Amino acid sequence: METQRLTIRPLMENDYQEWLHGFQSRFPSTNRHDDGQLDLSECTREWFKGLVSTHQELALSDISYIFAVFHKESQKHIGMVDVSTIIRGEFQWGRLGYTIHNQFWQKGYGTEATKGALSLAFNQLGYHRIEAHINLDNPASKRLAERVGMKFECIRERFIYEDGEWTDHLIYTMNKGKNTE
Repeated sequence: METQRLTIRPLMENDYQEWLHGFQSRFPSTNRHDDGQLDLSECTREWFKGLVSTHQELALSDISYIFAVFHKESQKHIGMVDVSTIIRGEFQWGRLGYTIHNQFWQKGYGTEATKGALSLAFNQLGYHRIEAHINLDNPASKRLAERVGMKFECIRERFIYEDGEWTDHLIYTMNKGKNTE
């Protein structure tokens, strides 16, 4: 899919150099939700082929749809968005995730990519309800969810096991409707 400035699509094997450059160009971490610079020494071209294959298998199994975000003109890798299935059947319920490389923050790419991912989720992947699970201490992610029209629903206590403990999460939701078609 394309937005005004972005292309949102699954990774392909020939994306390796741009993908790698996007991660290598990250700034140092500024907070606990910013991975910053990472050790990419094991991320060889062969490893990347396996990553692409894993993403394809997850999509074919309807477990998770992982999309790379590229700048339309420069083809720079800006980040990733994903939609994972929570349950299908009469619910058609999924979870949204997003990460933008920190060198591209404060440019509106996160909002644009997330709107694109929601459109894909509702209009191509057939979800009716999408949730974002956000750490209580992540105000930037909370603002992003609100900017794209997601609504705060609740705090789920001791919801996700991370960093060695069960943590509370803010739950933001959006259902397919007039504003998502």
